[in-house]
This record gives sequence, C-alpha cells and structure tokens, in this order.
Amino acid sequence: MACRDPARQLISIRRTNDGNVQRVVRERYLRNDIACGSAACRVCPPSANVRLQAKPNEGLCGKFPANHYIAPNAEVVVNQIALLEHPEIKNILIFSTVADEVEQLSLPAFERLKTLCANTTKSISCFANEFHRDTFVERNPKESKESRNLRSLVVASKWYVEHLKHAQPSPAVLILTNTDKDLALIDAPAMTVFDYVGALKTSEPLLDVLAKPSTLEDLKTSTFHYPPHLKPSVIQAGLKSAKYFQGKFHASRENYLEATVSVEGLDKSVLIQGHVSLNRAVNEDIVAIEIFPEDKWSAPSNLVLEEEPDVDAASGEASEENEENEKSRQLKDDMEKKMQQKVAKKDKQPTGKVVGIIKRNWRTYCGVLRPKTSKTSTRYVFVPADRKIPLVRVETQQGDLLQGKRIVVAIDEWPRSSKLPIGHYVKRLGEVGDKNAENEVLLLEHDVQHDKFSDAVLACLPTMPWILTDEEVKKRTDFRHLAICSVDPPGCTDIDDALHYRVLPNGNIEVGVHIADVTHFVRPGNAMDQEAASRGTTVYLVDQRIDMLPGLLSGNLCSLRGGEERLAMSSVWEMTQTAEILNVTFSKSVIRSRAALTYGEAQMRIDDASLTDEVTVGLRGLNRLAKILRARRKLNGALFLASPEVRFNIDSETHDPIDVQTKELKETNFMVEEFMLLANISVAEKIHKEFPEYALLRRHPAPPLSSYDPVLKAAQSKHLDLTAKDGKSLSDSLEKAYIPGQPYFNTMLRILTTRCMMQAVYFCSGTVEYHDYQHYGLATPIYTHFTSPIRRYADVMVHRFLAAAISKDVTYPELLDRKVMDKVCQNINYRHRMAQYAGRASVSLHTQLFFRNRKVDEEAYVLFVRKNALQVLIPKYGLEGTIMLSAKNDKTDIGFKFDQEVRAVSFRTVISRAQGTLFLPYQLI
Repeated sequence: MACRDPARQLISIRRTNDGNVQRVVRERYLRNDIACGSAACRVCPPSANVRLQAKPNEGLCGKFPANHYIAPNAEVVVNQIALLEHPEIKNILIFSTVADEVEQLSLPAFERLKTLCANTTKSISCFANEFHRDTFVERNPKESKESRNLRSLVVASKWYVEHLKHAQPSPAVLILTNTDKDLALIDAPAMTVFDYVGALKTSEPLLDVLAKPSTLEDLKTSTFHYPPHLKPSVIQAGLKSAKYFQGKFHASRENYLEATVSVEGLDKSVLIQGHVSLNRAVNEDIVAIEIFPEDKWSAPSNLVLEEEPDVDAASGEASEENEENEKSRQLKDDMEKKMQQKVAKKDKQPTGKVVGIIKRNWRTYCGVLRPKTSKTSTRYVFVPADRKIPLVRVETQQGDLLQGKRIVVAIDEWPRSSKLPIGHYVKRLGEVGDKNAENEVLLLEHDVQHDKFSDAVLACLPTMPWILTDEEVKKRTDFRHLAICSVDPPGCTDIDDALHYRVLPNGNIEVGVHIADVTHFVRPGNAMDQEAASRGTTVYLVDQRIDMLPGLLSGNLCSLRGGEERLAMSSVWEMTQTAEILNVTFSKSVIRSRAALTYGEAQMRIDDASLTDEVTVGLRGLNRLAKILRARRKLNGALFLASPEVRFNIDSETHDPIDVQTKELKETNFMVEEFMLLANISVAEKIHKEFPEYALLRRHPAPPLSSYDPVLKAAQSKHLDLTAKDGKSLSDSLEKAYIPGQPYFNTMLRILTTRCMMQAVYFCSGTVEYHDYQHYGLATPIYTHFTSPIRRYADVMVHRFLAAAISKDVTYPELLDRKVMDKVCQNINYRHRMAQYAGRASVSLHTQLFFRNRKVDEEAYVLFVRKNALQVLIPKYGLEGTIMLSAKNDKTDIGFKFDQEVRAVSFRTVISRAQGTLFLPYQLI
C-alpha cells in the first residue's frame, strides 16, 4: 500500500549574488510507491513508463558478464554524455541525485541528459531516489555534498538490486565512475567507465568516444604557449572594480588570429589580436578581458588567414624542435607582425586580451581529420567545418578508417602547454562530399532539431478524418462566401496566409488577410506545444523542410489549401481607394480558399486582360493598393535592400541539383509582402494595447553609424554621396546611387547595406522601453510576426495574445509572465538565427554539388578587398567566395599592393576596388 512519510526538512546555506549568506529550508515528502521502471520487476504495478529491459546487457561486458544496469555518477554524465547517447549503450539508470549534481556541474550536459531521458526509444530510466523512503539519504554533519551524493548513489543501487531480487534472472546494478579515486569508497559493484567500455563487445570500438581525464600537461612540462587564466575570485574582484570586463567571445571566420568580444555597456566590440591575447578562448565562450590603454588600440587587419598547425601540434610534444616547426612558428610570427599595421586614429577600436574563461560554451563539432604526419602516431589534427573553431588535437585508434569521413568531435580541455585544444572522437557521419552526410553536418552545426516527432507529440494530433462542426462555425466569422486566394512560391504545401479584396457598397475597399488558426490545434503546455516552442521555427533547406509542427497540421489541416474549409485568424481593413485605413477588425474565422496560386500564376492572371473572374479582379485590386502602400513606406524611410538568392532545379530521382538560377521577384511577391507587413503592424498595435507588459513583439535596432563604413567607402570610391544619418536619408540616397552602364552596382550597394544592419529580434514588451520598439528597416514604431504560425512559434504566441485580446480565448499564467516570455523570445531568436544560417549553408552545399563536375567562366563582382585576398560575388549563381592573392598564408610578396585608405589592390595595371568587376581567371576557395 502506498504511503507518504511526514515532510523532511532540508536546510542549506547559499551565498547570494550580492555576497550575503542565505539559509534555505525545503520540505521533502518521501514515498514508497515510486515505480522502478524495469521490465524485470515483479513488485511495481504495471506502467507504460518501463524503459529498462528484463535481461539487460547480457554478456555485453567481458569484465562484468552478468545481466546489469549501469548507474553512472555525475562526473561520468558530465564528461561522457556522448557515450551515454551512443545507440549501443543501453539500460542506463539515472538517479535523481546524479541528475541534480549534473545540473550544478554543467548545464549543457544537463540539457543533453534531459533530451536523452525524453527519448522514448532509448533504454534509460530516471529514478527519483531523493523522494523514495528507502533510498533517501540524510546528509551528515560536516559531510560534503559530493560525499553525500556518492552515498546516495550506492544506497539507491543496493536498493534496486534488492527490489529486483525476485526477477528471473535478477539483474545487478554496476556503478560507473570517471576515475578510480572513488572506487575504494563504493561498497557495491563499480568500475571506471574506461575499464567498462574497454571490455564491451560492441560493433565498433567505443574507447575513442570517451573524453580522456585531464592530461595534466601543465605540470609535466615547462613549455607554455599561453599565459595562465586568472582564478575566478580574481576575475570577480576585477569585474567589480572595472579592471576587467565580461563578454561573449566571437572568433573571426576570416582570420584565426583575430576575434571580438561584445561587452554590455560598450558601444564598440573589443578587438582581440594574436594567439597570446586570444589565450585559448573558443567561439561563444563567456570570457573576462582586460582592455589596453588607448594608445595600444588597433583595428581589424585586412588579412585572410587560415590556421595551419605546427608539425608537433598533433603529437603534443611541445619540446620537440625541428626545421619544419621553426618555419611554422616563423610564419605565424610574420603573420602577427603583418597584422600590426599603422592605423588611423578614426579607425581604431578598443583592443584587449583574454585573461580568463568565465563559462565554456563548447559543443560537439563536425569536420574531418587531417592525414597524420607519423605512421605510428594515433594523434591527429581535426579540422572543424566551422572556420570560427580552432583546429583540435584528437587521439583515436580508428584514424585510418576515418580518413575522408565527416566526423563529430568534442573538445575536452585546452591546457597552456598545448598549442591546440584537446578533444575526442564522438561519431562518424559519412563520406566527405556525400550529400546525406553533408546535410547532417549542416543540421548539427546549426543545432537544428531534426528528430522525428515523439509519440507524445503525435498523440496531440486530432483524429482523422477531421470534420468542421456546426458548433465551431457558430463561434467564428464565416468568410466562406468571399473570393479568398493564396499566393505562394512553387511547391509550397504549408500555406499560412490567404487574401481577399472586395468593393463595399459605400465605395470603400475591404481587404482581408487570413492566417491559419494553428492555436486551435496546438494548445498551451501540451507535448506538441512544448516541441514547437523548442524547435522555434521550420527550417527550409534546398532539398528538404524540417517542420516545426507534424505534417498532418503543417501540410494539411492548418494549410489553407484551395477548395477546402479551414479555420483562420483574420485581419480585415476598410480602406479608401488610396489605401487610407479607416478601421480594422480581428476575428476567428472559417474560410474556403478559391485558389492556391504561385507567384507566377497570380502574375499571369493580373497581366491577362481577358480574365475578369472574381479572384483575378481581386488580385488586380490588391496589387494596385500594394503599390500605394509600398510607396508610402518608402516615403517614411523604409529600406528596400537586397541579398543574392538562387533557386535550384532538383533531379527527381537523384535529388541532386541540375540547374541553378537567380530568383526572379515579381509584382505579386511585393503585393503579398505589403499586406503581410500591414497585418503584422496592425496586430502588434492591438496586442500591445491590450497587453502592454507582456506582448511578444519584434524590433530592429538602428545600427551605429560606424557600421556603415564599408558601404560608405564603396560609394565614395565611385564618387557617389551616400548618407546614413537615419533610415530616411539612407533610403533616399540609395535610390540615387546609380552608375550609367553598371546596373548591378546599386544592387551591390544594397547587399552591402544589408550586411551593415543589426539583427532584428523578438522581445517581450515589458522588458524594453517604448522608444526602442522601432523596426528600423521597415520604418515602423511597432511590429510583430503574426502571419506564419505554421512555421514560426513567435506567431503562435502572437495568435494567443490576439485571441485573448478579442475575447476568443483565455490567457494562462505563462502568457502573462515576463520572465517566461523573455525566455521564449531568447530561444526563438536563437532558433530563427540558426535556421537562417542553415538555409544559407544548404544553398552553399548545393551550389558546390552543382559545380562538382563543372567548369564555367562567369563575371564576378568584388565585394570586399583584403590585403591578401578578394571576396567576390557571382550574381548568376548567388555564389560568394574568396580569391587569395598569394599562396595560403604565404609571406612572399608577389606584386600586389594594398591601399588601406581606398580599399583597393593593384597588380601591374589591374586595379580591383570593392564593388568593382573582376575578369581575372581566378578560382574561388
């Protein structure tokens, strides 16, 4: 019979952020009815949450052949999470004390542990030993947390064995530790994870997957390549006294010896130059820096440098000296000297050095192994796919098998005595150049969640066939009689939006934007809502779409397909013939789209004067109004920028690209865009009026004037006057920046201007002052995203706010919690950014696949001029690349002269300026 003991008081002491000591008292109720999760159990009542096998790991380990569950301690979980994620490691028992300790030690490892435990296909079970009467362990006086947690692990393991003693056969519990220091303290079956994995009978060796214990190289040698990191206490004192500053480390993609650190409160990022000043920081680490005196400030160099390891970097033998090492070090020294250029005072920016690491943000990295320099060595240099990540030294017994493969590696440490960070092999993805392997790389590198939807998520879907009931129709505005249509790209199946146009009896115009009512199916807090919130957005790659919502919703029930009744959220305006808005109404509605058109089909209807049907007439009316709205936005200072976009034709059988073309935009593209913008602005005003402290909005900060330097200098080089004091002046001057005979020049300026912009971000209205709500690019004081709830979770949240604002749904606690909303915004900002990067990477991948067996001569335009390289754009293919003007990292002067002031490179009689045309027969890298 289940029972619950009286509450236990748990008293702990903690130090607050302001240095005060706080006594924390918690009550804990102990139970005896917590299920063990094992299929071997004959005691616990039947449960759907049985994840552990009845005959676990039978004969799997040569040193422990008995049936057994493995119970890793916190140190194993933190350091060897990649092993636990491996498909051949099963029957894992995670005790709650271990999980709590992991959360304290490493949040990234804890998040991966949560994901692992949520994977219903994995044989892993979490047991709440802290809440079970027989496994709860009281902390003894003067006992450390670590010792108490170790005792808890042993007690829980013993209880588990006793609990399952009537099973046939009765499984054991084997405790795994990361080192042998704890083995003497454990009076139960235990083994180090290295001994255990070394004795496993798996299909592939797993020792390489393990993160090795600290090499202690700093203690073994006196040859140090970097200064020591300051102790946390020294850093904290320095931060308080403003001697040091905290910020995020951003490595350069173009020059491995440069980085910037963004510090809150400083107008400009702090420049870090040289390997000593970089001091072992890795991209996105949170670092402590010291800023140099102003007379030592510098500016970013104009060199493109790719990291080349010393001969001894892979071996790790820092004391070895030979001629090749000396040449390599001399080359690095020469490159650092070249970076120490004379800088005009106006170009200088704060410069400093890394003095300590506050938080490592390491993840797993995709890349390839370089061929080893020694036949007998097992140490290799790993080259990450992300150029912002340094080369990594790894040791593996499978090096020969992994040559020419895309693999995943994790960084373990970076001691002072190692020129490169030290890591370990995690898994193999496939052959270099194989499209499936390369797709997996870009998904992993951009942290795109692409697993199949879980059973819990799919259980939230409506049963089929889905029927629109009369009861539901009565709750909504019925627009099924209107000539509604959608206009989308070819092949679009997740149709979020549709439009209608009609002339009212009073001569005014009624325009409606109808958006899929996703929130009817995705209710707050259920498994599907949690999954959508985590994914944040649908990710569009060239050859596939990774949905935020299951296909039944995204491609069917929520998609506003032609001829089918669908639920919608509608925004309807009454406006004059000159597009002056008189009023707007919002409603939950039911619609039946008359036609699902592509941009091309809609444009053909508009242009064909013989067509006079209701849908076509409506499209013409919408197009006329859209032109007026667009012209009005231009007058208000909205920016109309550009980016190189291409479209691929994919072979239906091989799925390889067979043709690539620049995307052609039609009037209908701009027509749809204008009404989507109008809907977003109108909804933003409505939800902010009703929920001024909690509304989810989107803002685009104005960039600092210094950000425009590249585009201003480009215009000046062509004797054009470009002004960027505000959005209106920039928009007006871009309109006039044309050169006769060079029609693409204005497009190039707009592409460069796009890259000067700040990132637009989602935010909770109560966390930002109203004057900072503005969307700079759109020249509107308030904005949000409402029109794409099938593919953006931000829009789902906005729909919930709007439904509550018009009394068609109720609020819930999380919706009106600024802290919760702020966390939601942070995640969707991150997911949106990663989805953009993944999409661009997919275009780049397919462009490379297209040119794999092709050679063509095309005109290229110079985007940026560097001291030793040109960055160019080929408009026909939307392809960007770098042309090195000398051998890679070569210090030899081959005749190119770089003019820092005008950003030009000359060679004999050829001069290349930014935004110039390049006709030289160079190869892109």
